[in-house]
Amino acid sequence: MNYIGSKLKLSKWIKEQITNIVGDTNNKVFCDIFAGTGIVGRVFKKYTKKVIANDIEYYSYVLNKNYIENHEPLTNAEELINKLNSCKGVEGFIYKNYCMGSGSGRQYFSDDNGKKIDAIRIKIENWYNKKIITNNEYFFLLASLLESADKVANTASVYGAFLKHLKKSAQKPLILEAAYFEVNDNEHEVYKEDANRLIKQIQGDILYLDPPYNHRQYGANYHLLNTIAEYKPFIPKGKSGLREYSKSSYCRKNKVLQSFEELISNANFEFIFLSYNNEGLMKEEDIENIMSKYGKYSLVKKEYQRYKADNNRKYKDNKTFEYLHVLEKLRW
Repeated sequence: MNYIGSKLKLSKWIKEQITNIVGDTNNKVFCDIFAGTGIVGRVFKKYTKKVIANDIEYYSYVLNKNYIENHEPLTNAEELINKLNSCKGVEGFIYKNYCMGSGSGRQYFSDDNGKKIDAIRIKIENWYNKKIITNNEYFFLLASLLESADKVANTASVYGAFLKHLKKSAQKPLILEAAYFEVNDNEHEVYKEDANRLIKQIQGDILYLDPPYNHRQYGANYHLLNTIAEYKPFIPKGKSGLREYSKSSYCRKNKVLQSFEELISNANFEFIFLSYNNEGLMKEEDIENIMSKYGKYSLVKKEYQRYKADNNRKYKDNKTFEYLHVLEKLRW
């Protein structure tokens, strides 16, 4: 998926840096507490004893329930995908509220794709309620739908706005593609919690932090993925069809430092790694001052290409720096 702050291109570098400091991670518990699409947790899934993944957004919870928590083979995955691909479109919630042909005035999907999303989503829920599919299969199919729908979305990248005319990729028919996950012998945990509350309830060895960098709220930018994932009726608001969404204190300049220090102070982890870039609300010196209070602090950084759909006009450069702040936390 096209995703703001995705660590897909940086994941190999992040793993190398963490391994260089921690050493062998095979018997470690790794926590990705702002998991997003779960890229970093997926990288560590086969190299740790357990991955704990968390994110307050429901679409993220769905993706991580599949990619992280699912770890045993699904014997009928292909059969389920084929059956869903054969569904005929219906005029459901997505078509009625997010497709132009319904009269909604919104064009996040072509009419046919909106109807197909509705048909598949309704069928998945029907199967689940009738216990035709297991919990693991349910999240596998939902993750498959989210990623497949995202590929034909009529947006520049995020869902804050739709395009006036259907772009080429949005004109293609939706084909449900399987969101296959890594199979291994370990059990993993996935949560949908506020990170600052969850940190008081968990413990482990490696804590990886990748909070929002700036004012953009993920609940607003990816509201339609939450709508597809939850598929519960509500009255969409405004031209973009927004729903009510969680607002992170990490996106607020007057709250981010307090929230960050609270998280660090309550973390029961030996190693803490914070991914942050040089354009974030927290300045490098602020992060160093906070983390240094709680143990041995260090910093590594890497230059990389800016996210293509980033429309933050304040910064003109094509490249930016990713900082990996490191804390070996003192245990009292």
